[in-house]
Order: sequence, then C-alpha cells, then structure tokens
Amino acid sequence: MSDKSHLLLAALCLCVSCGNRAGTMRQTTATRGDTLTTFTLPAIPAMLDAPERRLDYLVDHYWENVNFADTNYVHHPDITEQAWVNYIDLLKLLPPERAGQAIQETFAAARKQKRCFLYLAGLAEKYLYDPNSPMRNEELYISVLDALLASPLLEESEKIRPQARRELALKNRVGTKAIDFTYTLESGKQGRLHALDAAYTLLFINNPDCQACTETIQELEANPAIRQKSREGKLEILSLYPDENVEEWRRHLPAFPGEWMNAYDAGQVLVRENLYDLKAMPTLYLLGRDKTVLLKDATVEAIGQYLSEQPESE
Repeated sequence: MSDKSHLLLAALCLCVSCGNRAGTMRQTTATRGDTLTTFTLPAIPAMLDAPERRLDYLVDHYWENVNFADTNYVHHPDITEQAWVNYIDLLKLLPPERAGQAIQETFAAARKQKRCFLYLAGLAEKYLYDPNSPMRNEELYISVLDALLASPLLEESEKIRPQARRELALKNRVGTKAIDFTYTLESGKQGRLHALDAAYTLLFINNPDCQACTETIQELEANPAIRQKSREGKLEILSLYPDENVEEWRRHLPAFPGEWMNAYDAGQVLVRENLYDLKAMPTLYLLGRDKTVLLKDATVEAIGQYLSEQPESE
C-alpha cells in the first residue's frame, strides 16, 4: 500500500472513531424531546476496499443522515462542530477541485432551512476563514463563498460581505502573479516588488508593534531553510509596513534583521486599494522568481518546509 493510501486509511479510521466517541458523549447530553442525539456517519459498503474509494464514498454521503430542515442542529454545537471538523479533515485529502465541489454540494443540500444554512456558513467562517483558526483554508472558503452567492435563500444585501471577501480572496491566489507595488526604504529609495531579482521572495507584511509580528521575526530568523536560502542569496525577504505611522516604524527598525529589505508603503496603497488581504498581522507570502504566488498567508513552518524541499540548483 502506498504512503498516500496509508494516510487515507488512517484518516478514515480516525474520523469513524471520533464520530463514535463523540456520539456516546452526545447521547448523554441531549435534552429530553430532542430530535437530535448524535451524528451518524454513513455505512461504507464493504466492497469498497481501496482507501481512495472509501474516502470518495464517505465524502459523498457524509451528511446523508442529517436533516438540514431540522433547526435543532443549531442548538447542538457539540454535535455539529465536531462533524464539521472531521469533514474538513477529509476534504483536505481530496484534490482541491473535488473538495470544492463537495463543499458546494453540502451547502446546496443545506438550503432546506435558512437558519441551518446560515449556521453552516458560520462554521465555515470560524474554521476556514478566521485568521486564528489552525484549519483556515482559503481555497475551500472560496467554494463556500461561491455557494453563499449562488443561494436563493440570501437577500442581495446578505451577499455584499461574501462578494467582497471573494473578490479579495481571488487576489494574489496561489499560482497567480502577486500584485506589484512600490515600497520605500528608510533612505527614501524606492523599488518595486516585481523588480526584485531572487529565486524566491518572502513578502512579510507586518506591523512593528504587534506581538505576533515580533514572534514571527524570531521564527524567521531561527528557521534553518529560510536562513540558508537567505544567506545563499536565493531568498529575498521584503519586510513591509503598510500603515501610515512611519515614525513608529522607524523606531522599531532595530528589531528587524539588517540583511532584510525593511520598507514601508508610502502611499498606503495596499490598504487603500485592498491589494492584499490584511485581515491579520503578520501576513506571509512566498513568491517565485517571476513573482508567482507559491504560498499565501503561510506559516513560517510551511515556508521553511517548502524551501527545504526545493533542489539545490534553485
């Protein structure tokens, strides 16, 4: 069995075992008269012995025992949230296009009752969109936004925020060219993102007085792969301050490594024109030589892992 098959099989077993454990707990906490006491996974036919086929079946039938017209689900986050988390874990094992299709089909099935539909949308926002969620996944969330915009349940006014989020999410998407902009160094010298000539560019958009940004600076300096690529001249790190308090930025400059390109956005173009999604600070992008986005809103760990896997000739 391949490594991928082992991974799929382990995930399927974990999902089923979690569902069973949670089901036992939830049956003891359900109130008298509830129409809902547990989340029941579909029974996978025994003839489907390959992990890939079992995964496909489980994803396709995951919600078949859920009555989306029953608003009682809204009152049982202990049931629905664990089921949602397990579902997202399964979707991450699928090709992106297939996962996106599956999540849109889930929201189509949830159209039976607007309250349940909105509750599911709230779970998607909490786990896939919130910058503090370790499960955040913009590609899957784009599919959620597509489902919201296509839903006849929502009024046009209710689609304004999903539409704005979708437009921003489509900017600087992985596989596309990062939007170019002008940066200004402490000396006053200006340059453009696309003019940087290195095999990789790490765009580190930050605010100098945020604790998470300080911690990220330390992580970037400590990461072996990032440090090595930088020392070899294969990685250019552009630290960019996007806001207007330039004097505050200058006071914090000693906290940034001198070998980085430490700059600010003199016209606050990134913020004014919503060129980059800055819902949280800091934000990290890894770009290729041609400024194609390789990783978006990535962790230092993910960037280091990506760089460590690249051939030495890069």
